[in-house]
Amino acid sequence: MRNKNYLSIYARSFNWAGFFLPKKTYLNCSSLYDFCRTIDNIADNNDVLENKKKNLLNFRNNFNNRDYSDSVIKNMWYLIDEFKISTKIVNDLIDGAESDLKEKVEINSQKELLIYSYRVAGTVGLMMAKILNVKNRDALKSAIDLGIAMQLTNISRDIIEDASNNRFYIPSDFNSIRETLKLADQFYKSSFSSINKIPISFRFAILVARRVYREIGYNILKKKNIENYKRSGKIYVNDMSKVFQTFLSIYDFINLLMIKSNEHSRDKEHLIINEEINLNDRF
Repeated sequence: MRNKNYLSIYARSFNWAGFFLPKKTYLNCSSLYDFCRTIDNIADNNDVLENKKKNLLNFRNNFNNRDYSDSVIKNMWYLIDEFKISTKIVNDLIDGAESDLKEKVEINSQKELLIYSYRVAGTVGLMMAKILNVKNRDALKSAIDLGIAMQLTNISRDIIEDASNNRFYIPSDFNSIRETLKLADQFYKSSFSSINKIPISFRFAILVARRVYREIGYNILKKKNIENYKRSGKIYVNDMSKVFQTFLSIYDFINLLMIKSNEHSRDKEHLIINEEINLNDRF
């Protein structure tokens, strides 16, 4: 039973792409998003820090103890059992939210940035791939890559908002934004070829989500300097651009059919993440 649909409220880019999924699959993806958003809301609300820590711990315990009185947890456990999602992935996600519960959050290396991005978003990409019945290991790695790419885009877009919450994932200058989006683009590229391992009825939706979210980064780069960036407010993709990116995704869909090689290309970054988190245990 569903009592929330955070996907349609908070994630307009994903909800747009979800239009191209079969209804049952869309509802499963929406249940996953509800779970992830609930965790985000605990970490990001205006409560005092100690209360947020307590609430996140309670939610983790309720999840691990299968507290089905919470429909968000109940629906998540359905997904876990139905699609054989490792609970280690879920706890990685909660670990990522927990790492934001400090008086000051500051990331000081690319390794820390990659691990954080895996925890809060690569996990979501991996769980989404499971829901889409992806079995191929390289394709599962690429699903992590797409999640990381999207998180790096988020970080680049939300520097001002994050700084107001005393969170500093990258330095607040435009060169750092540009370099972060360059890294994101490498992960977007890595995610592409393995999409042909997703069942064909789900492929187009993922291609649309990938294109629309990548466009956020391009819109950020159009600001050209930090002054324009600060004046622009929240940077997003408007509906006209979403339609255009959807049409371009048709080209991607056709191009994907012609790609022969789909080997994973970001093994170096995955090895860095593996220094702290054994990704093989998550597949």
